[in-house]
Amino acid sequence: MFDTHCHLNFKRFKKNLDEVIKKSILSGVEYFVVPGTDIKTSKKAVEVASKRNNIYAAVGVHPHHVYKLKSKNKEETVDVVIDQVNELLRSDKVVAVGEVGLDKHIYVETVYKTYRVDNVFISLQKQVLIKQIKLAIEHSKSLILHNREAVDELLEVLNNNWTSQLSNKTVFHCCEPDKKLLEFAKQHSIFIGVDGDITYDKVKQDFIKSVPLNLLVLETDSPYLLPEPLRSKRLYPNTPANLNIVAKYIAKTLGEKLSYIQKQTLENGLRLFNLESYKG
Repeated sequence: MFDTHCHLNFKRFKKNLDEVIKKSILSGVEYFVVPGTDIKTSKKAVEVASKRNNIYAAVGVHPHHVYKLKSKNKEETVDVVIDQVNELLRSDKVVAVGEVGLDKHIYVETVYKTYRVDNVFISLQKQVLIKQIKLAIEHSKSLILHNREAVDELLEVLNNNWTSQLSNKTVFHCCEPDKKLLEFAKQHSIFIGVDGDITYDKVKQDFIKSVPLNLLVLETDSPYLLPEPLRSKRLYPNTPANLNIVAKYIAKTLGEKLSYIQKQTLENGLRLFNLESYKG
């Protein structure tokens, strides 16, 4: 299997990363993509990937962390941060720009004490997203898109900045169950990322029935989105070893064999990140 989105670069795995990876491989996960959410975690993603086979990195600035660019700090201007992402993209182990996108959610818990979603912030998110989309095109990398409560704004940005080069190389990470997103994905060959919340979110359970299997990829979003029944037991953190729970649930929901879902999503993940030559 291929866990196309797992944050093995986060502090939660600092003390037991090798053990987590070993158990995940034993559970059937052969490939991993580790996305950054800011410059620090992007550098860590490259570090994690550079030391291990079949683990790859994505680098970029998550829309939530665009908030820090609102300050007047000269070390964290948009241009400075984009230059840093650009430099990280030169690594052979970096396969994508991500996770990047738009986010209008009001977070109760956040590191930013004055966090506020307003037009200025959303405009800045769009500016940073567009620059990162252009980096993906320039470096011939894939694109991992985050969206939360900003479907119309995201589709507007994509419509204005889309090129055929991004087709089959873009994923809607933990895709919201939105018909407009799905139609855009079908029209532009964008993959749909499915995570552990499929095991308890009824809306997503219905949504996945409309997703073409050739556009489906599996994710854990570790250490988040723990699937059931582990979620009810609060057996955090989530790890890539739980990807099989997601695969089994999808197979049951769609009436397909588990082996077919595993095979199809593996092939989709390899295609998404241009890793077909590594298969086998």
